[in-house]
Order: sequence, then structure tokens, then C-alpha cells
Amino acid sequence: QVHLVESGGGSVQAGGSLRLSCAASGFNASRYCMGWVRQRPGKERERVATITGYGAPKYANSLKGRFTISKDNSKNILYLQMNSLQPDDSSMYYCVADGAYNGYCPAENIFASWGQGTQVSVSS
Repeated sequence: QVHLVESGGGSVQAGGSLRLSCAASGFNASRYCMGWVRQRPGKERERVATITGYGAPKYANSLKGRFTISKDNSKNILYLQMNSLQPDDSSMYYCVADGAYNGYCPAENIFASWGQGTQVSVSS
């Protein structure tokens, strides 16, 4: 059974950095798409970044250059390094995974497995 546990959220001031982690169990991360999705208040769910089972990252256009997704397949841990954080980045961040696409990622924000989320709050 797929199990995803996020950590690393918290409160920072604008311009600061955070690194989110997602400990995955129950599956081989090298064969799954994994990623981060956020749900900001009053806004639609947004795919922040994904990484295929083969290690290819993809980012939301608005976040390129500030966020970096990476994965340690040996430990089954997914990371999201977030730099130059802005108040608009405040959100619950969810770790997601899906193994139905042979390591590639689904086109829509429909992932089979979700973590409980970790809250990120950025103050101005």
C-alpha cells in the first residue's frame, strides 16, 4: 500500500527558503511519477512540480527557477527545495504519487496517492 508522509513545512519570511520532504513507502519510487501539488486558499489546486520515475522534472511555469524537485530512489524520499518564497506561496503542499503510467506522469492533477500535506506559511 502506498504511503506518503510529508515534512518540512513551516513559517518563514518572504525571501526565505524551505525544503519539503516526502517519505514514501509501499512502492518503488523509480517506477512512479511523484510530485507536489498545492492548494492555496481561494485558488484551484496547482501542480507545483513532478518528477518521473526516470528522474525528469517538470515545473509549473510560474515557479521555474525558485523551486527544485529531486528524489532519492535509494531512500524513497522526494524533496522540494523552495527558495525566494513569497506570501503567495503560502499553502498546504501535498506529496503525490502515481504508478499507472510506467514511470511517467499523468496529464491532469489526478494522482492515485496523496499524503496528508504540510503547511507552508510565508509572511511579508
